[in-house]
Amino acid sequence: MSTINFNANEVEPSTGYDPIPAGKYQAVITESEMKPTRTGNGQYLQLEFEIIEGEYKNRKVWARLNLENANADAVRIARADLSAICRAVNVLQPRDSVELHNLPLTITVRCKKNQDDEIVNEIKGYGPRTSLSGVAAAKPATPSPQSGANSAPPWARK
Repeated sequence: MSTINFNANEVEPSTGYDPIPAGKYQAVITESEMKPTRTGNGQYLQLEFEIIEGEYKNRKVWARLNLENANADAVRIARADLSAICRAVNVLQPRDSVELHNLPLTITVRCKKNQDDEIVNEIKGYGPRTSLSGVAAAKPATPSPQSGANSAPPWARK
C-alpha cells in the first residue's frame, strides 16, 4: 500500500486518445532511445514526435527505426527514414540522436490496423517543416556536434 494524498475532484479525468487523422503535421522529436528488439537479436531507435501546431498540438506519435536487425530490408528502410529525418531538420551527420531533438519537421501520418484490429497511427514520411501556406520554411542552423567520450551515434554503440 502507498500513501498518495490525491483528490480526484481537483483533476479532470483522462478520456484516452483516439488516433489522429491521417495527414501531414508539423512536429519535433522530443525523446529518442535505442532499445533492444523483442527477439533480442537487434536494436531499434525509438523516436517520440510531438505535434507543434494545429488541432492536434501536443499529441505524440512514435517511430521505431530498426537500425540493427537480421532483416536487411528492415535496416535499409530504417536507415532511409533516418536519412529523411536528418535531411528534414538539416542535421546531416548527427553523433547522437539528441541532436535531432526540438527541430521542426513535417511528418506524414497514416492510420492502420494493428494485430488486435485496433486503428493506430504510423509515421510514413518525413520532410522539411512547411509553413501554413505549404511552402518549406527556413531550415534551422546545424547544431554543433556534442563532444564526449563516446562520440559514436547511439545506433552505432555496442
